[in-house]
Amino acid sequence: MIKIRGYKESDANALWAIFYHTIRNINVRDYSQAQVEAWAPDSPDAEVWTNKMRSISPFVAEIEGKIVGYTDLQNDGLIDHFFCHYEYQGKGIGRRLMEYVLAEGQARGVKRFYSEVSITARPFYERFGFKVIEEQVVTLRGQKLKNFVMERNATIK
Repeated sequence: MIKIRGYKESDANALWAIFYHTIRNINVRDYSQAQVEAWAPDSPDAEVWTNKMRSISPFVAEIEGKIVGYTDLQNDGLIDHFFCHYEYQGKGIGRRLMEYVLAEGQARGVKRFYSEVSITARPFYERFGFKVIEEQVVTLRGQKLKNFVMERNATIK
């Protein structure tokens, strides 16, 4: 059973591991090795990461006490991070997290959900009614990465 709970400061390292390994093992299908290394560097700044997690206050997915994914929802409807453990993909974790975010947004009165979505994650977001608003190229540590600004009206069922 997938349990969703709030973020705890002690989750930061586990969430970094999910972020890092998912990008390095899954997103590498759609991005070059140099791009994934820029996106998820080998030597992260732990303080910057901890502060980022504190600022986005993610929802954490667990199976039998093991952290298997996380996402967040900002007050303006932004989904800043959305990652599922690379060894647990296809097991309903992403679906459960997205359903949780959409329900939480509805409870908060969010009218529009949006995110900057990787090439890899685009089909997943589309399954939940998100549409591409803009294709963009972002520069990260000297590498150019294509992604998509996607949005969804809160009233879509």
